[in-house]
Amino acid sequence: MYLGIDIGTSSLKAVLIDDGQRIVGSRSMSLDVSRPHSGWSEQDPESWWTACGAVLDGLAADHRAEMAAVRGIGLSGQMHGATLLDEADKVLRPCILWNDGRSAAEAAEISTVSERVTGNIAMPGFTAPKLMWVRNHEPEIFARVRTVLLPKDYVRLRLTGDKASDMSDSAGTLWLETAKRAWSDEMLALTGMDRSQMPELFEGSAATGTLNAELASRWGMTGKVVVAGGGGDNAASG
Repeated sequence: MYLGIDIGTSSLKAVLIDDGQRIVGSRSMSLDVSRPHSGWSEQDPESWWTACGAVLDGLAADHRAEMAAVRGIGLSGQMHGATLLDEADKVLRPCILWNDGRSAAEAAEISTVSERVTGNIAMPGFTAPKLMWVRNHEPEIFARVRTVLLPKDYVRLRLTGDKASDMSDSAGTLWLETAKRAWSDEMLALTGMDRSQMPELFEGSAATGTLNAELASRWGMTGKVVVAGGGGDNAASG
């Protein structure tokens, strides 16, 4: 048995499937988006984790035997969101989402270099310009950033304790040198960041860690549960 978890913008969804890819059960929970100013779009990362817990609690209640047999979890999620963590892995501010337009000036500033290094024209929806905006407008928060994670990868951290991401989602940050499948020191330096603030990179089909024992017990899972790299939602849909 396998679980797929999608951290969307409007809801978090989970699907339980068997070895033949037959859907055994599914659950979802709505998520709220905050728009404190024109052009802004933010979300509380804690709401993703609360929804994840509620959705998997529901599946565990409805499908006890099948959840006990789960051996792998795959993740997908909304791309480009900037989830900022301090040295204790606590969230520093609401996540700036993919559809947030506040960093247009910062995107224009790095677009030429980004296109050369990453193959992507920089737009305010991407992650790197968002960090430049935080550096320019919230310097006290920027100074405390120790890790930047994409939405699904924050949920991964809560599931496994591991800071990891896949290639497809990471390509949407503008920090990935796609041809080398590695973080770009040039793009990181351009935005005031470095590799120590980035998660470890994996292919989408690779194992990034295992579900922690307390959560496995909560959801009635009896064996080792591997969490795969997964993918950004657009890549996964493709």
